[in-house]
Amino acid sequence: MPDPAIRLDKFLWYSRIVKTRDLARRMVEEGTVRLNNARVLKPGHDLKPGDVLTFVWSGRVHVWRVNLIPRRRGPPAEARRIYEELAPGN
Repeated sequence: MPDPAIRLDKFLWYSRIVKTRDLARRMVEEGTVRLNNARVLKPGHDLKPGDVLTFVWSGRVHVWRVNLIPRRRGPPAEARRIYEELAPGN
């Protein structure tokens, strides 16, 4: 059974938003990610199912609900199951 929480930077990497964890860390530290409507600056912040992420990616605003905590960085089809898009990208 997967852990009940995951680091924010690791989740962004597992969900294939970025190609490396270092890029995920920088994305969070630059303040472009919100967790449950609060700005987060620490890449190690815990993320759990039901949390809502808001971030800019590829020039569009995305709002995702975390569905489950992944065990690994799998293929894109697997990554898409760990979140639900709540608002379509602009």
